[in-house]
Amino acid sequence: MENKVLVETSARHVHLSAEHIEILFGKGATLTHKKDLSQPGQFACEERVTLVGPKKSIANVIILGPARPATQVEVSLSDARTLGVDAPVRESGDIAGSAGCKIVGPCGEVEIAEGVIAAKRHIHFTPADAEAFGVADKQIVKVKIDSARSLVFDDVVVRVSEKFAAAMHIDTDEANAACAFGKCFGEVIK
Repeated sequence: MENKVLVETSARHVHLSAEHIEILFGKGATLTHKKDLSQPGQFACEERVTLVGPKKSIANVIILGPARPATQVEVSLSDARTLGVDAPVRESGDIAGSAGCKIVGPCGEVEIAEGVIAAKRHIHFTPADAEAFGVADKQIVKVKIDSARSLVFDDVVVRVSEKFAAAMHIDTDEANAACAFGKCFGEVIK
């Protein structure tokens, strides 16, 4: 098998708890499905919010569903500088001690004390995909992108679950650095 995996750009987005959905969008509000994402059960929503940091704001930020147990904001490091927050590079869900910000919706706002991160670059694999690629959950690999600005991403964490579909996720800063636009594939190097 060729060690190529789809590389997708994960732009800034917000995952909201059910409590925060109601505060931002009104009592009884739920997220409105706009389109499915590559990861099974995940979807982009019609709803948008504004992120407010100590320095500046970023408007029209997409929400990804479904609701999560804890609110999490994923931004690029460029976005973090724009907001004026010190977002650590972390795996999704690892928000303890991370940066905070204000999230503003049409019906209210919430101030989160933590939850703003720059997502660590990662590859989603099913157990069968991981076996085919010869990798294991939490293993760190490199991924080579061939493009007009080819590069090798180091420190890529492998995440394995039956709930995943094979895809590598990088943020907009990383995609721009590698010219990883459109349908792009990367070679997994162990």
